[in-house]
Amino acid sequence: MLKELAEVFTCRGRREGDRFLESIVEETPECIKIVAPDGGLVRMNAAGLRMIEADSWTSVAGAPMPDLIAEEHRATWLHNHARVCAGEKVSWQFDIVGLGGTRRNMETHAVPIELDDGRIGQLAITRDITDRRKVEVELQQANDRLDQLVRERTRELEETATRLGESERNFALLVKSVTDYAIFMLDLDGNVVSWNEGAQKIKGYSACEIIGHHFSKFYTEEDKVARLPWNALATAREDGRFENEGWRVRKDGTRFWASVIIDAIRDGDKMIGFAKVTRDITEKRAAEQRLRQAERLEAVGHFTGGAAHDFNNLLMAISGSLEMLRKRLPDDQRSRALLDNAMQGAKRGAALTQRMLAFARRQELKSESIDIGTMLAGMADLLVQSINPSITLDMDVARDLPRVVADQGQLENAVLNLVLNARDAMPLGGNIKVGAHAQSASTDPDVDLAPGKYICIFVKDDGEGMDPDTLSHVREPFYTTKGVGRGTGLGLSMVDGLAAQSGGRLAIESEKGRGTIVTLYLPADHSELASVTDSVETEPEPQLSRKQRVLAVDDDALVLMNTVAMLEDLGHEVVEAHSASRALEIAQSGERFDLVVTDQAMPGMTGVQLAKMLRECSPMLPIILATGYAQLPPGSDATLVRLAKPFTLKQLAESVAAAAHQRHA
Repeated sequence: MLKELAEVFTCRGRREGDRFLESIVEETPECIKIVAPDGGLVRMNAAGLRMIEADSWTSVAGAPMPDLIAEEHRATWLHNHARVCAGEKVSWQFDIVGLGGTRRNMETHAVPIELDDGRIGQLAITRDITDRRKVEVELQQANDRLDQLVRERTRELEETATRLGESERNFALLVKSVTDYAIFMLDLDGNVVSWNEGAQKIKGYSACEIIGHHFSKFYTEEDKVARLPWNALATAREDGRFENEGWRVRKDGTRFWASVIIDAIRDGDKMIGFAKVTRDITEKRAAEQRLRQAERLEAVGHFTGGAAHDFNNLLMAISGSLEMLRKRLPDDQRSRALLDNAMQGAKRGAALTQRMLAFARRQELKSESIDIGTMLAGMADLLVQSINPSITLDMDVARDLPRVVADQGQLENAVLNLVLNARDAMPLGGNIKVGAHAQSASTDPDVDLAPGKYICIFVKDDGEGMDPDTLSHVREPFYTTKGVGRGTGLGLSMVDGLAAQSGGRLAIESEKGRGTIVTLYLPADHSELASVTDSVETEPEPQLSRKQRVLAVDDDALVLMNTVAMLEDLGHEVVEAHSASRALEIAQSGERFDLVVTDQAMPGMTGVQLAKMLRECSPMLPIILATGYAQLPPGSDATLVRLAKPFTLKQLAESVAAAAHQRHA
């Protein structure tokens, strides 16, 4: 799971439809973080921010993680961090001290992760075990107090017996004074012959009510039927001691979970009775059960996230095969109705997968159709309140803009972040202009965009601007031009990730001393394109001009068979490989291919790694990467054509056409 989390947590090149995976990371109850080799925080999810009592990620990004570690644990943490950065997987426990001074007990599982700059850092899942440790400490303290009490009473007994020679009397006084334990004597038949205050407190009977009665009175009816009281005496008589836990019954009929010890008492070789000690450990047992239940729920959450990949493969095989079968069925309405019913079942399976993922992350992430003009108008007051009085804000939003499909909350945060950056670039005041207009990708050759209509949201300032060197690094995570404590370097990289995930781009124009223009390009919602007054002619989908020779790679035999069948149905010649290593052998044997279609998550070698090795021999080879995850590892080849699992025949055909178009572009 840490490997998949690394992909979810670090990649910015996701499709909008797969963005729900990032929410797993953000909404999971455990802290998920990435730490650089020098100890600086590279990334931390919302749960982690809560654990360290940070108001926002921007307030702690880049901060030294060791500063948050309790001083007595800091050396161990640094040692284990170095081990992880050296390539080990390490699990350990330590205490953190949050920004608000709260100390928490943590348990972490860390693995190495390659950062964008090539360094090896630490990716860790850390859970707050403060409550668990508190229960454990309280239980231990209770046991220690009880042990100490028994030791003190025993010492008092020994001292009194030595001084007065009345050991029996003082022992009776000791037993009577212990109120957290029920301590009493039984005769050889199991009848109660003595009774201390602890027994009365725990079981509810006074001495006069219980002495002379059989101790089976404290057992449940089912235990009496099973002869447990008598079997316990038999064990103590034979072995000298009987120990067990189980339900016992008080005078009022209520039950409690008891820890029981029965010792045989002997006078030389003669057995004279039994000593019985009972503790009420109901709360301890309940705490242990709550802990086990919490651990089970954690395991279920991790399982549901990891199972999504397997479900996608199963749905891929089922839905793809049904789609291929439908094309081959005769024109029989009953058969088609049955097949359509099966395809509906596959769609329900996909919906079930979505619900499982929603459970793992505790909420769903939904995109929506957004009217940019309405959104920006609604943000106007917030933007004005966010800037200094010495700065003026102008809005320039074109009318009748097409809608876009995005997460409105994230989009609003992106605009606010850009405005705050512009504000910080003008410490002496100035002007910020926020606007939006429609634009065709072909009219801006400097921006790498697919053909089509885009909505451009821009933020322009007349502040300090950036020189070419700064501009070349400004998109990188954690790169900042602000002073210490004033910037995290995450703002633009997050906006860049949102744009790429939405199918758009982020463009930045700046010149030292002449201000900055940041433009966010988002694809227009095609269902609304007709309403745009300056609409442009949509380019036709790329079409394959010839039959292609395709290498299909997938470690799942069912998915591979389905992919091969789809490609052959599209008229291509297909060679299949059941692993990345086998695909590499085929490619290195001299066979030539026009296209490679490969799965991403494969044992031994991922699809991204395979693509890199194939491109070393054939740099222009088109490669389609099929994956059920939204993210790819940092440094993945941007020219890889992404194909989301499970995919249909139409989606596969479009990806093949896109790959061919890319090759001839």
